[in-house]
Amino acid sequence: MHSFHIRFGFAAVAVFALASLSSCTKQSDDGGNTLRLVTTSKIKGMDPAFADDLYSGTETSRVYEGLLQYHYLKRPYELIPNLAEAMPEIAPDGKVYTFKLRKGVVFQDDVAFKDTAGKGREVTADDVIYSFKRLADPKLNSSGWWVFDGKIAGLNEWRETQAKATTVDYAAAVGGLKATDRYTLRIQLNQRSYQFIYALAMSFAYVVPREAVDHYGKEFLNHPVGTGPFKMTEFNGASKIVYVRNPTYRKEVYPSEGEAGDKEAGLLEDAGKPLPLADKLVVSVIVESQPMWLNFLAGKLDATSIPKDNFSTAITPTKDLSPDLKAKNVKLHKSPSLDVTHESFNMKDPLFGKNKYLRQALSLAHNTGPLIETFYNGQAVAAQGPIPPGLAGYDAGYKNPYRQFDLEKAKAMLAKAGYPGGKGLDPIDYATVTNSTSRQMNEYLSKAFADIGVQLKINSYSWPEFQSAVKNKKGQMWGFAWGADYPDAENFLQLFYSKNVSPGPNDANYQNPAYDKLYEKSLTLRDSPERTKVYQDMQKMLVEDAPWIFGVHRVTFALTQPWLKNYKLHEFDYTRAKYLRVEPSLKK
Repeated sequence: MHSFHIRFGFAAVAVFALASLSSCTKQSDDGGNTLRLVTTSKIKGMDPAFADDLYSGTETSRVYEGLLQYHYLKRPYELIPNLAEAMPEIAPDGKVYTFKLRKGVVFQDDVAFKDTAGKGREVTADDVIYSFKRLADPKLNSSGWWVFDGKIAGLNEWRETQAKATTVDYAAAVGGLKATDRYTLRIQLNQRSYQFIYALAMSFAYVVPREAVDHYGKEFLNHPVGTGPFKMTEFNGASKIVYVRNPTYRKEVYPSEGEAGDKEAGLLEDAGKPLPLADKLVVSVIVESQPMWLNFLAGKLDATSIPKDNFSTAITPTKDLSPDLKAKNVKLHKSPSLDVTHESFNMKDPLFGKNKYLRQALSLAHNTGPLIETFYNGQAVAAQGPIPPGLAGYDAGYKNPYRQFDLEKAKAMLAKAGYPGGKGLDPIDYATVTNSTSRQMNEYLSKAFADIGVQLKINSYSWPEFQSAVKNKKGQMWGFAWGADYPDAENFLQLFYSKNVSPGPNDANYQNPAYDKLYEKSLTLRDSPERTKVYQDMQKMLVEDAPWIFGVHRVTFALTQPWLKNYKLHEFDYTRAKYLRVEPSLKK
């Protein structure tokens, strides 16, 4: 998510937009105020410093909070205060952000707070500074460091100093992070960045208490202690996670305004009511899509995505809901997604890193048309680059010369790469996740490459294992998708910045000084035709260098039961559960 930079598996077909909305668990005698949720991948832990994929980002967001969050209903997306009591005061030069924190916000009760006999204590500006330093801690090696790398004055220098020390000194000052009083935080940047503020709503920037980190040590990832709307009571990352309403949660209410049509859709009926609306959350880990789908049809789930094999029975040719589902008062939600799927080449691999023609050949051999029909039910747009529709920098008329399916040109490029007909080329190590949709996609990709004489060697992993392989640069290719962390094309273009190579979000490990120069220039520009042109120039570099085979930009389809209230598609939906509730009378 993380936002949130969100990284997730290539086979996550539209699941990302509702990874918190259903379960195949049995109904319980809880008064009907329990949300049944699902995540389609194993959860590796609940530490915000490592919440670098949609699944863990969503779960940590139930317990933790950051300075800012997104308005649930408004579009275009709007940042609003969260732990901060108001939006920051920004200096005229754009380099200094001053935040005032809400008073009286407390961490959840936990045995880690020995000074208060297990009672949670108040959050202060020093907690924010500690959490930001923790992201920079070289001994911790957080995968979220990229969101602050090079941005906050003195933080990189602090990181370098601590890397040489035996133990990390969190008391050592960082010039760009200062608590001017108990509730006031000043952040000074090295240079103006129009995208920096988005990082403060991402899970990486969530605030954690040092007492809990010290008390639980390596087990902290299994014992979240935050300020959020829910408190975790049971954690098994491979099967089930249970939350209950946080009894010490601050006063926050359901929004009273949104966009046109929200009132008519019933999305303002709970305006002014205290959050969260649900008493309990049960999140089941279900890797395969069919059990989730069958339980939804049986009325045991609050919501679901639509598996590709069931799409034609659920959705009519006109992309409306089937008569059977309409008769059950099931609701259909659909929206274009700010995302891109892709196949990454490991540019650190001796084969791919030094052979642009090989990368271009494989890109030409990959036919997106049948892929869209087979795996996305015709509901996707072929990606010509990393920037999705809806963001400045996207050009609907642009055609990537290496993404126009052409087998003859692909064969010629393969020969130019030194492997005519694939001769002399060993099978390519391809890393993937273990589930049925991935297996089908892998077969499709294998057939496409075989048509020009290239073989794949498939290596399947669980989601945490897959992430570990990618971060450690093991393998030559892998499939991924990226969902926007925030509504700016920079979030997609930073995936190719050299300072973000693995374990950062640049999973292709692409490095190009000319690209870096343009990227750094873009950070200093406000939304304007000049910045849009810089974005498009960066994309053209990526097209020529081909570190990815660009896949598709997807459309999200979601189904909800009539008793689930306040559901609205949201690209940055990590906190959505606190707005949802079940209407018991309709459920009965």
